[in-house]
Amino acid sequence: MAGSIIVFVMLVIIFSSPLTKYLVRKYDEKYTGRKIRMGSAYVNPLTGFIYLSNLKIFELKSDSIFFSSDDVSANFSILKLFSKTYEITSLTLNNPHGAIIQNKKVFNFNDIIDVFSPKENSDTIKAPVHFNILNIKIINGEFHYTEKQIPINYFIKNVNIESKGKRWDTDTITFKFSLLPGTGTGDLKGEATINLKNKDYRLALIAHKFNLNIIEQYLKDLMNYGSFSANIDAKIKSDGNFNDLDDVTTAGLLSINDFHFGKNPEDDYLSFKRLVIAIKEMSPREYKYMYDSILLDHPFFKYERYDSLDNVQTVFGKKGTNITAVKADPSRFNLVIEIVNYIKIISKNFLKSDYYLNRLRIYDADLLFNDYSTTEKFSLELNPLNIIADSIDKNHNRVNISLKSNIKPFGNLSAALSMNPKDSSDFDLQYHFRKLAVSMFNPYIISTTSFPIDRGTLDFKGSWKVRNGQIQSINHLVIIDPRLSKRIRNKDTKWIPAPLIMAFIRERGNVIDYEIPIRGDLKNPKFLLSDAIFDLLGNIFIKPPATPYILTVKNNETEIEKSLTLKWMTRQASLIPSQKKFVDKMAESLIKNPDAAITVNPKQYALKEKEYILFFEAKKKYFLGINNRNERDFNIEDSAMVDKMSVKDSAFVHYLNKQIKDSMIFTIQEKCTRIVDSSVINSKFRQLIKDRENNFISVFRKRNVEKQIKISTNEYVVPFNGFSFYEIEYNGKNPASLIKAYLEMNDLNNESPRKQYKKNRKKY
Repeated sequence: MAGSIIVFVMLVIIFSSPLTKYLVRKYDEKYTGRKIRMGSAYVNPLTGFIYLSNLKIFELKSDSIFFSSDDVSANFSILKLFSKTYEITSLTLNNPHGAIIQNKKVFNFNDIIDVFSPKENSDTIKAPVHFNILNIKIINGEFHYTEKQIPINYFIKNVNIESKGKRWDTDTITFKFSLLPGTGTGDLKGEATINLKNKDYRLALIAHKFNLNIIEQYLKDLMNYGSFSANIDAKIKSDGNFNDLDDVTTAGLLSINDFHFGKNPEDDYLSFKRLVIAIKEMSPREYKYMYDSILLDHPFFKYERYDSLDNVQTVFGKKGTNITAVKADPSRFNLVIEIVNYIKIISKNFLKSDYYLNRLRIYDADLLFNDYSTTEKFSLELNPLNIIADSIDKNHNRVNISLKSNIKPFGNLSAALSMNPKDSSDFDLQYHFRKLAVSMFNPYIISTTSFPIDRGTLDFKGSWKVRNGQIQSINHLVIIDPRLSKRIRNKDTKWIPAPLIMAFIRERGNVIDYEIPIRGDLKNPKFLLSDAIFDLLGNIFIKPPATPYILTVKNNETEIEKSLTLKWMTRQASLIPSQKKFVDKMAESLIKNPDAAITVNPKQYALKEKEYILFFEAKKKYFLGINNRNERDFNIEDSAMVDKMSVKDSAFVHYLNKQIKDSMIFTIQEKCTRIVDSSVINSKFRQLIKDRENNFISVFRKRNVEKQIKISTNEYVVPFNGFSFYEIEYNGKNPASLIKAYLEMNDLNNESPRKQYKKNRKKY
């Protein structure tokens, strides 16, 4: 009898395994809707142990694999089956691979949910069946997510999950997990507890340089072009509820590193080295926002204006139309938009809440503005920009924030803000722009007046006191020694009588000095221009009697400047008559003083010179093309016509677009570089420098004093006056005319019209 039982048990064990494999193969699609295959099966019905190797579950009506695992093992509690309790005491999946595919709101596992969802049957009342699944392990898994509409292709690997599981009479499940991104650096691990009934959760998360490349895939749904990269460090603890996004309490450290967003991986529009947020307690529902620190290291932002749109709108569409389109389609899920919406939700009550920030630091920021909508490029850069705030606490009376920055190519900026943390319409602001070269703004000045400025230092400061939104503000503009240069005549520039206007707005001391008070409220400020108007009227009546004084000042300034510098207009190679006359005087002086010598230090504005050469060569190529001419027939009259041609001319722009056929080229400068080789520009620039030197030295060569002239190596700079120039040093006795002009200017600077600005002139 015992032997029979043993034989029976052995037969059950032996045949259960192939029978299981056979039954699964025969009835898989009938009961699951999916084809299921496996390599081998081992089933022990006596102990409740099941082992399946090379398990594969296919997509619905497809040969593509939905889920696979090298092996699956499980232990069932046989005895508990008699009490209508199905208990898996352990479940282990080794090297599982899964694929989640989404098409709009439809997932590739929806059919499985439908198959295993309980069916309504009001006619039959069944006794309750309990289900326990315990000691779950997923070892070295890999899971892929595909979204077809955007599209998104992302996966995670080395996924390890361990959980004690869930019993039928408990609502919570707790598990530990760790994983790596499918591509890129970093790792992620943590612990989580979820209440499946009320949807409460608790999460502890640790991330180390975890790659965020999935963000780039969602961004492509919002962008016409662009690239993104970043990684994240985190040590966060958070409690919340999935049904109420407002109901979350978070503490810990979050750091986003090596953030780059731009036209391509080599051309950033926005980047930073590191953004660190240290959270003590953040709870929107409890109205608490307590931060230890927010630190932003080496942020960079580049804003560019083109003939149409700007770099932000070229990425996201005019006025953000791409983003609007995605938001308007309820079938489209976009992770980036959801993150932004979530940040809005958790921060909406910030100003109404108790908030505290111990430290705010922005280090070595770089803000760059390029404007290509004007004829020539305008560029202004704040670098390095530093912003520091002391303790920001709603319970304090004031919050103080300071800002300091260099301004490139010239100047600096400082600002101080003192604000009531309970009322954003209650603040004091002090700001000061110093030592800005007015010539920096020539791209705008030339296009609107046709007269460039080659002298002048701008100083602009203000003091604002705002209470309950009511403004008391004084803003003081001072421009020291502004001067217009020779008019530029071409079709790009408008003409207004700038010299006449300058005569009215410039005061006797050769300054523009106006105070502009602002009153009213923040929503409707009123600019009080009475000071400017009275100064203007005063200049009309006061300046005419002072004309001899003004002319004396101007003559002495001219004498000093032309004795120390020789200015070259853009692309100018020959000396103009007034310059020739002055250089002749220098040569005569050297003849009279054989022991004297002159050192010339060439300061070349290479960026601007090359830009003008580029424009000329591109227009020249267009001119020759439309007139069926070759370069050897190009004459002086043709050169003058090309010089006056506008680089914004519609026919010329059409020609450029036709030549390059690249929608990713937005600026005239870039388009011109596509049809004019850089070697041509560099060659023309070198020839320009050589011609200037030859034309200058030829005056001295004719008088046999060229040995008394030393020309130093060219220095490539951004000149304060906005033009290339020769700096002249006298080795020996200075010219008598220069000494005389210096002495007279010293006396003039001590007289009342100029005396009050003497310190500024000396400083600048």
